[in-house]
Amino acid sequence: MRAQGHEEPTGQAKITPGYNLPSKYVLHTVGPIVSGRLNEKHCELLKSCYLSCLKLAEENGVESVAFCCISTGVFGFPQREAAQIAVDTVREYRAQTDSDIKVIFNVFKDEDLLIYRGLLG
Repeated sequence: MRAQGHEEPTGQAKITPGYNLPSKYVLHTVGPIVSGRLNEKHCELLKSCYLSCLKLAEENGVESVAFCCISTGVFGFPQREAAQIAVDTVREYRAQTDSDIKVIFNVFKDEDLLIYRGLLG
């Protein structure tokens, strides 16, 4: 952020080369910080994170993308609601665009694994 002189807006995404990582690109997005009660704006911004990443991935010919649990943990977004938004957004995007991009939901906590397994059947 120092090099570019500004912070990134919440809900948008950027793509950079993967450099020494085992991927061609890295998608960067800033999720909403939830302090207090979850509201519709938080949900819209989180959905925008996923949509922005998916669009950038498609525009750059990316065949697969792995998402962490955006905005959960220290950002305070409730895990179950965040997972529901992630899954719904990916499903909607695929249906609207006929996208065949492979999406991986990468989880760290066992609780998140159970939530995603429940949502994805």
